[in-house]
Amino acid sequence: MDNYNHQNYSKDELEQEIKYLSLLSDKFQTIQAASTEVINLEAILNLPKGTEHFLSDIHGEYETFSHVLANASGVVRKKIEDVFGKNLRQKDKRSLATLIYYPEEKMDRVLKEEDEPEEWFAITLQRLVVVARVAASKYTRSKVRKAMPLDFGYIIDELLNESGEAKEVYVNSIINTIIRIDRAQVFIIAISKFIQRLLIDQLHIIGDIYDRGPNAEKVMDRLVHYHSVDIQWGNHDILWMGAASGNPALIANMLRISLRYNNVDTLEDAYGINLMPLATLTMHEYENDPCNEFETKTQSNGKEKELIKKMHKAISIIQFKLEGQIVQRNPNFNMEDRLLLDKIDYKNGKITINGKTYDLLDSHFPTIDPKKPYQLSDEEETVMEKLSNSIKNSVRLQQHIGFLFSHGSMYLKFNENLMYHGCIPMNEKGKFTSFEIEGSKYSGKKLCDQFDRVARKAHQNRFQKSNLPTTDYMWYLWCGSLSPLFGKSKMATFERYFITDAETHAEGKNPYYSLVYDSEELCNSILDEFGLGGPNSHIVNGHVPVRVKKGESPIKANGKLFVIDGGMSKPYQSVTGVSGYTLIYNSYGLVLVEHEYFDSRHTAIVEEKDIISKQIYIENNAKRKQVRETDIGKTIKAQITDLSKLLAAYKKGLIKERF
Repeated sequence: MDNYNHQNYSKDELEQEIKYLSLLSDKFQTIQAASTEVINLEAILNLPKGTEHFLSDIHGEYETFSHVLANASGVVRKKIEDVFGKNLRQKDKRSLATLIYYPEEKMDRVLKEEDEPEEWFAITLQRLVVVARVAASKYTRSKVRKAMPLDFGYIIDELLNESGEAKEVYVNSIINTIIRIDRAQVFIIAISKFIQRLLIDQLHIIGDIYDRGPNAEKVMDRLVHYHSVDIQWGNHDILWMGAASGNPALIANMLRISLRYNNVDTLEDAYGINLMPLATLTMHEYENDPCNEFETKTQSNGKEKELIKKMHKAISIIQFKLEGQIVQRNPNFNMEDRLLLDKIDYKNGKITINGKTYDLLDSHFPTIDPKKPYQLSDEEETVMEKLSNSIKNSVRLQQHIGFLFSHGSMYLKFNENLMYHGCIPMNEKGKFTSFEIEGSKYSGKKLCDQFDRVARKAHQNRFQKSNLPTTDYMWYLWCGSLSPLFGKSKMATFERYFITDAETHAEGKNPYYSLVYDSEELCNSILDEFGLGGPNSHIVNGHVPVRVKKGESPIKANGKLFVIDGGMSKPYQSVTGVSGYTLIYNSYGLVLVEHEYFDSRHTAIVEEKDIISKQIYIENNAKRKQVRETDIGKTIKAQITDLSKLLAAYKKGLIKERF
């Protein structure tokens, strides 16, 4: 600032200010360098805001997730349509879009059938350059350069910024040279991925990357290398995070769900977790047990099917024991209703819950001592110790979990929107309910903050034996009634396996879901609790599948809240009727996109079948939003202020330039 005056500071304040500005001068060593950066930052403030994409409840469905990213939720096709309109046949537009999504595989198929590959290269490169030019048009050249692949950055920069009739010969010359020196294929791959990157400036994942689907580890690999992503933890994520932090009950839960959905490959092949100790216990204790109530949710055959069923039951019994231990040592959890193993009449195969007695569907419990039902057998203890060591020493798993901690949180405030996976626990009157963590009670935002803190503490101390009480809070986040990630009265896992009566299966939802979904006023009270407000603020949720087939809408509380769990997970699609949602927030406003069923990557490439996405909600800004109106804009303004102070300090001789 030109009006920066060091005389307004006390001596100590001036010393601190000069010390800070001296550190800043290490990066901007001259008046010219600082001035150039201020000019650049001021220019960025006037650009349209970047495009944010919100996705939720991926549940290991890597192919669908990857395709939605590749086509930018239908934005790639829209750009192609905007650019070429009626000047290109629909067939050619589909081919171009598929090439951008899957450049390696699509090119391989095309070139096997193409009689004139050089001509195809020339036409295709011209078209890709035009699409890339449009995709890059809203960003500064500096930002576009940073998004470019290193190997082709200079060439792409030249192609994007050379337009007009006078430059046509120059552009054609570059393209012809690329083809002549046999670099067309790698260049097409590079520019296609460059287009994909430009169309999503910030990716928000609203929880539940893990469980159910087959390739959660591939989803995590993609996110780890994604250019800009944040994650709001879901209950299925915290399950894996807690398991990786050493909580035995969560380890058992993680294995049970993986076996239930026959995702053994993720455990063994992707993460190197040794299941042999569990298999050995299974064959010893459950060899002649048909385990009929433990069928997998997906198809498997023969001996593998039978072994998985037995392992599924074995780890489930271990889970119920370990969960009982957590409940007993944490009376503040108020989860005594989950102590069920001591309610079983083992002789007659019955269980009594809340004064009512039920027949058990399966009464074979070879590892349970009726006098000490929550105590693991010696063999079960050994199995859990080996599984825990295998999980803690899985390099890839720990890297993925570390990424969830470094790029994730219980909630996120970003550009006036509040994102969290499940709910903010409340009572029937719409007041935030409190829960005790490490001796103190918290509610609302403070409850989320404390759960965030205690989860990080648990992971940091995962190799310490004294860490168990801390990891118990992660188990509570997974299935506790006042968990913001779960939001139900109970997780009725035991009842669903062992009791026919559907009444016992009921998992009542927190009042949040019936109250907030219908109340703009309550949404505003939550936004106020988190320091947000005003007409442009929204809540973005996942967790609860939207039953579109039954007429449910993802748009709640008069457009103040969006629930974007539309069923990317295939087991849910029979309920929802769709294949997920993407909420898009660009400079023009909010767009909610609904995705229909996605067959497979193979079908998309071979038959050029794109996922069908339709816009079902649009909220337009009164005027196009600029970067200066965003959270990034606030940061840039602060940087400009600091740089302006540095310029003033240079000019006043308080700091010397370095040439």
